[in-house]
Amino acid sequence: MEEVKQNKMAVEPLKKLFWKMGLPMIISLVLQALYNVVDSIFVANMEGTGVLANEALTIAFPVQILIIAVGVGTGVGLNALLSKSLGEKNKEKVDQVAGNGVFLAVAIYIVFLIFGLFCSEWFIGLFTDNSEVLKMGTSYLRICTCLCLGTTGYTIYERFLQATGKGFYSMISQVSGALINVVLDYIFIFPLDMGVAGAAWATVIGQFISMFLAMAFHYILNKEIGNHPKYIRPRFDIIKGIYKIGASAALMQGLLSVMMAGVNAILGTASVDSGILVGSFGIYYKIQQVALFSAFGLSNTMITILSFNYGMRSKERSKDCIKYGIIDTLITTLIMTVMFELVAKPLSMLFALSGGSSAVLVDVCARATRIAAIGYAFMGFTVAVQGVLQALGYAGKPLILSLLRLVVFVFPTCYLFTLSPDVLDIVWWTFPIAEALTCVFAYIFLKQAESKKINALESSSHKKSDHLIITVSREHGTNGKRIGKLVAQRLGLKFYDKELSMLEAQHRGLDKQYADNHKEQDMYSLYLSLDAKKDSVIAQSEIITALAEKESFVIVGRAADYVLRDHDNVIRIFLYAPMKYKIKNIMQIYGDSASEAERRINLSDKARESYYELVSNRKWGDKGNYNLCLDCSVGNEEVVDTICDYISKIQKRSN
Repeated sequence: MEEVKQNKMAVEPLKKLFWKMGLPMIISLVLQALYNVVDSIFVANMEGTGVLANEALTIAFPVQILIIAVGVGTGVGLNALLSKSLGEKNKEKVDQVAGNGVFLAVAIYIVFLIFGLFCSEWFIGLFTDNSEVLKMGTSYLRICTCLCLGTTGYTIYERFLQATGKGFYSMISQVSGALINVVLDYIFIFPLDMGVAGAAWATVIGQFISMFLAMAFHYILNKEIGNHPKYIRPRFDIIKGIYKIGASAALMQGLLSVMMAGVNAILGTASVDSGILVGSFGIYYKIQQVALFSAFGLSNTMITILSFNYGMRSKERSKDCIKYGIIDTLITTLIMTVMFELVAKPLSMLFALSGGSSAVLVDVCARATRIAAIGYAFMGFTVAVQGVLQALGYAGKPLILSLLRLVVFVFPTCYLFTLSPDVLDIVWWTFPIAEALTCVFAYIFLKQAESKKINALESSSHKKSDHLIITVSREHGTNGKRIGKLVAQRLGLKFYDKELSMLEAQHRGLDKQYADNHKEQDMYSLYLSLDAKKDSVIAQSEIITALAEKESFVIVGRAADYVLRDHDNVIRIFLYAPMKYKIKNIMQIYGDSASEAERRINLSDKARESYYELVSNRKWGDKGNYNLCLDCSVGNEEVVDTICDYISKIQKRSN
């Protein structure tokens, strides 16, 4: 039992699961934040023009954030729809979704290409009257927008890799592009003396490297996704499905762009040197993204874990998800606060290694970093609460919190501080004040959500029943469905697999509460999906539980052993076998080659493992979760005999 041997550890505590799942996401997001910090370090150290060059980059940065925001929103929707289609084994839909993803990457690029060609100078001119800043900012922004296909393309292919469980390769692509960017930043800006244009070229080349690597990994490794050009033809229903999921993510991320542009405009009206203010704000904000993206990483993790536990109607585990998610986010942001308080001065000095005009930025940047870092814990709490609200199905309240912390409390506070002669010292208090005020609303929203959603869940209680239920979990290629049917026939019980249980539920009207909100075909696909979304988990658990209260049966898959964890008379079976045996079975069933059969087995088992562990917080295949674990290589009849004999003995002992 190879898989079980790998999973002998006890069930992981929930609080450890956050770090296990969240750390890779945090690392990826922090790398993305550091990408922009590097540009600013090199540009700020340009001899003689560092301050002006940094101001130009800061003014252009909101557009870069907007490109990322649109890409992130598209990627979130694409990943969800693609994962769902993969789980349903709907090959045609998978290929159509992927093709439309490529179409959207090109379409988004064309929009920003047009903006870059015709609006770059206009946009930079909104925030500065300095001709040198206008020239450098226009040059930088035009290059970054006209060649942003690298970043929009990478976002799409990254999601292809993540949807098929190959996130490691997307990380390799991202890290490679970031390293190329660092090297080229130095070469283009200093030895080749290309100025801010060099920084822009380094950025877009790094982005194209990331995209080309992600494309190579996708086309070589992603056999699950077809790549015929015909699928690139846009389909409104698929694009609508992508943005139905991803629009809110794009909007929330896009508010960062609004905030940056608004603060740049406000700081530009100050009576002191606006170049120092705007440049310092740009540097500070890029540094601050390290803390912000760390909080986002844990918030996204909480959305995943809480959605599943809430979907399973587990009151205790849902409350623990919220508690540990918020605590972990607060710990992370407090660590960031301490770190930035300690290294504010040396970190700021990186932007003035060349001395000269850049040196004036050091004191202002250090002051901005220390003051603003005070608000990181408040920021972390709000971001964590946004994750809770999204997991519980709220759409408006997370957006309200983003508006409060990025616009409503920031703009008027920042403007009032710019009226002071001490603006260089006090304007940075804008951000901790805004974060603290937003935190109050976040707390109110959290308590309302807990009262309405979490406290309404029933506490888990053991349910007594005279019905015998046998759940069968299995590795792919073990003939689990056939064995389940034979056991049901021997014992005179009904048999349900994913298709039959859904059809029975529809026949009895058990899924009516879900069918009211979904077309019948959509509901059927939702139920069959191995992509563990909240609605899918709710539908499956409700249907399986309703069946268990009415009759005895054998059911294969759907994490039924966990769904019925509070029911008596449930026999939980896990079927495994040596890889050679499973490969032979799959070759006979599907006509695959040995390598294709092994790939099919690994992909299917990985999907089952991920689904089970995210829904149950248990280890798939861990013998502690089952009453009986059997090696199927002895033959179907022998396994059926063993199961029936075991059940007979259990029933005699009970009587």
